[in-house]
Amino acid sequence: MANDKCRILIADDEPIERMVIHKIIQSYFGAEVEIWQAENGREAIEVFREQDCRIALLDISMPGIDGLEAAEEIRKRNQSCSIIFLTAYDEFNFAKRAIKVRALDYLLKPCAREELIAVLEDAVYLSKQDEDEAKASMQMTETEVKDEKLELMKNRVLADNIQEYLETHYMEDISLQDVAALLHYSDAYFCKFFKQNFNKSFIVYLSELRIEKAKELLSDITVNIKEIGQKVGYRDSSYFTKVFKRITGVTPSEYRYS
Repeated sequence: MANDKCRILIADDEPIERMVIHKIIQSYFGAEVEIWQAENGREAIEVFREQDCRIALLDISMPGIDGLEAAEEIRKRNQSCSIIFLTAYDEFNFAKRAIKVRALDYLLKPCAREELIAVLEDAVYLSKQDEDEAKASMQMTETEVKDEKLELMKNRVLADNIQEYLETHYMEDISLQDVAALLHYSDAYFCKFFKQNFNKSFIVYLSELRIEKAKELLSDITVNIKEIGQKVGYRDSSYFTKVFKRITGVTPSEYRYS
């Protein structure tokens, strides 16, 4: 049924760009999604409102209302929509505004097919979770509500323990499999639990945590950047720089002297 499909908006003033993205999404997700297009920010807002889209892929540079302005309006209308920016502009101010509207990700053109699909998989998963929770809440009896509250409390305690563990061990070479094994859960269950309780994948959460810690260390100019990368869990300094720039929009060196 059409209503069960995850509705995705693609907004870009370049027709060929829209066509390529549309083809990538359609070929991977097939009937699981319904795709809508817009050629500028104003049209993007209209389509988003009319079609109740759950995911918005927005180019930043568009005539009239740009992608960032459209995202701000979309966020006002829907707090749970997954916003993903696709842009050719690698600028810190853009990245900061993307963070402000709680964008799921900020991808630089031309982005790899695998990178786009990976982000969309997270977005589609979050959309399904929102819909499932909404349906379940309408069908619960009083007893089920109590059971649900108890389960939520247990999950919150477990999530707090996971968060505390990562805060203590982020500088180590840890993986999802390591933490799952520590808690005696299967990889699949832990992956699902983590996304449900942190609204992002394990690797995204760990990367963002490490980069926040790195930003604190960068304030001390006596510590070299390679050493900082190692202190927050990155043995490869070039990979540390790549992850730092993907998350913040600038390199560690640029951040230090900005």
